[in-house]
Amino acid sequence: MRGQAYRDSIAAAPMLKVDPDIARQGVPSAHPAPTMLVPAATRPGPAGVPTGFPQTSAGAVAQLAAIESTVLQGMSIPQVNDVHHRWTRTGAVEVADWPLTQNVQAFLAAAGQGQSKDPAVTVTVTPVAGMVKGVDGDDWVLACVLLDVQAVITTDARIAYGHCERLRWTDGTDRRGADGAGGAGDRAGAAGRWMIASGPSPAPAPSTWPGTDVAIRAGWRTWVDSAPAPDAGAAPDAATGAARAAGAAAGSAGS
Repeated sequence: MRGQAYRDSIAAAPMLKVDPDIARQGVPSAHPAPTMLVPAATRPGPAGVPTGFPQTSAGAVAQLAAIESTVLQGMSIPQVNDVHHRWTRTGAVEVADWPLTQNVQAFLAAAGQGQSKDPAVTVTVTPVAGMVKGVDGDDWVLACVLLDVQAVITTDARIAYGHCERLRWTDGTDRRGADGAGGAGDRAGAAGRWMIASGPSPAPAPSTWPGTDVAIRAGWRTWVDSAPAPDAGAAPDAATGAARAAGAAAGSAGS
């Protein structure tokens, strides 16, 4: 392992800058996009986030997608606080500064909601591409996920949203990893899982319409789900979510 300075340099390295309109539409590339085979969740985790992904870079990408999907489909300030509390390690960005929290705030404000979306508002979140920006040893990955976020309030809107996080493999529990109620999800966390690591938020990921030339140039690899192990049993799907938002709300979430 090269250490914190190397990890900070990976996180801070700028990514492709794209026009905001690229997140809303695009022409499919004439060339096949590279793919990423992503493992499935095998057990429930704390705060309702699916987990049980392997200690691999693809496993880190899958865990990040599960965290993002849970937060964005819920669009709830209490929920995002619970997820942040149980899925960040000591030294990670605080909840008020977490990009996912800010996206939830922007969505709720643009949609005229309170601290949680109205039950009539639906949000669907589907991972469509992933990227490994860098690794350091076998327990630290800078993972990125491109999401297809769809929301419905009174009109239908759709946007692509790219997001990156530092993730670190945690054996057992971190101070914020599995305390609290001590339910089954908390105990499951003790088996080892990817958690959001310490350090400032990484440079923003490019939010590109999936499968386009610009998405390929940005480094996105098309998401391909791998089949779960035969003995994995029923587990929540890390890729599932729910919602489509009004244009302004969706645009805020992608900013």
